[in-house]
Amino acid sequence: MSNHPSVHVAVLLVELDLPACRTLKDKRSALKSLLIAVQREFTCSAAELDRLDDPGRSIIGCAVVSNSGPHTLQVLQRIPRWIEGHRPDLDVVDFQVEVR
Repeated sequence: MSNHPSVHVAVLLVELDLPACRTLKDKRSALKSLLIAVQREFTCSAAELDRLDDPGRSIIGCAVVSNSGPHTLQVLQRIPRWIEGHRPDLDVVDFQVEVR
């Protein structure tokens, strides 16, 4: 590859409150379906990153790689609202987007 394409990477961190989850098994079930849906809806990578042993809280991360910086941000900025609209069992406490 003599001409290097433009590569833009952005990461979204979302802190979630899971009020209906009392056990780690409940949490795994709720997050698994959420992560699969987010990946499918936004064509991004998604995983739980922190608060792994806390059944009532989680921090998930989503990443998008694109040849357009504005596109990466547009995709990631829609995810928290989508979670709030499609998953009433989860509460978005906070989120931040980082461009890398």
